[in-house]
Amino acid sequence: MDFTLTEEQEMTRKMVRDFAESKIQPRAIDIDVNAEFPEDLFKEMGELGLLGIPYPEEYGGSGGDTITYALSVEEIGRVCGSTGLSYAASVSLGSSPIYQFGTEEQKQKFLVPLAKGEALGSFGLTEPNAGSDAGGTKTTAKADGDDFIINGEKCYITNASYAKQIIVTAVTGKDDRGKNIISAIVVPTDSEGLTITDNYDKMGVRGSNTAEIVLEDVRVPQENLLGDPEKGFKQFLQTLDGGRISIGALGLGIAQASLDRALAYAKERQQFGEPISSFQAIQFKLADMATEIELARNMVLKAAWLKDQGKPFSKEAAMAKLTATETAFRAANQAIQIHGGYGYMREYEVERYLRDAKLLEIGEGTSEIQRLVIARQLGC
Repeated sequence: MDFTLTEEQEMTRKMVRDFAESKIQPRAIDIDVNAEFPEDLFKEMGELGLLGIPYPEEYGGSGGDTITYALSVEEIGRVCGSTGLSYAASVSLGSSPIYQFGTEEQKQKFLVPLAKGEALGSFGLTEPNAGSDAGGTKTTAKADGDDFIINGEKCYITNASYAKQIIVTAVTGKDDRGKNIISAIVVPTDSEGLTITDNYDKMGVRGSNTAEIVLEDVRVPQENLLGDPEKGFKQFLQTLDGGRISIGALGLGIAQASLDRALAYAKERQQFGEPISSFQAIQFKLADMATEIELARNMVLKAAWLKDQGKPFSKEAAMAKLTATETAFRAANQAIQIHGGYGYMREYEVERYLRDAKLLEIGEGTSEIQRLVIARQLGC
């Protein structure tokens, strides 16, 4: 067992940390307060090659691995959950289905701009009546000559307002048992009949763009279909497996930020003539936070390693996402408690960590769904 990061992984982590602390950190509070999507920061991230880390150089990527990508998500999430979420959504959900299931032509057309950072990716799965029950998708794509005509509605879709295309799941027919065949189709955002609105007023990750999508007789070429139309459902489950590693990494970032802030504050805050870090009650909180974060980090990196090795990782990805996101919420809650009344104030930032962390227990499969996935992998 070797837990040592490679030289390239360490270099990338340092580069991302330097960028996050110098460019994103100073704006994190404003991004949250104003619900401002930092489009300029994503352009800079694209120029640094961050949006193409896990993809080969032949497709405009950096040729990195999943571990390097997870480390990058953690570093960005450590300073700003909003930026971290949009980053993870673009690289994992918005790009990986094209890399995993797309034709060579689709990769050149759709993946290369994403990996180069010239465009942001978006994945349209959730619907008003199909959240955890993704198989209940109502959006339809009916063949018409060489095209699909798509009708339906998607909600809570990350990055949609700033993306050049959205990968949309839709029912394309029935199988031999009469069940819906759900396929993934790349829909350019300038398509006629596509309406994108982003009027959500969110509790947390407020600077990450979240949109509602309405598709009314949207016509796209059938060549935009991703992968095997008969295996669309399995394909997006595979996509979610990979995405769960990145959401786990984002949870790690928020958890680590919570510990960093709480520890620094505890050493500075004086009560009864000494720093509160000398009190056992506070020490135990910090010790528990540090231990849980280390456990979660090992889980996230193991899942990433398994993916890089081409080994099965569905169970470990669910475990990583479950562990890291629930750790993030607990760590943020304890950081507020350690700060006392100051923790409730926006300027100390730990209240933002709690609001941002809550979404991670919901998106890309709720904690309850992760437990179901794990149980099924155990043979239950």
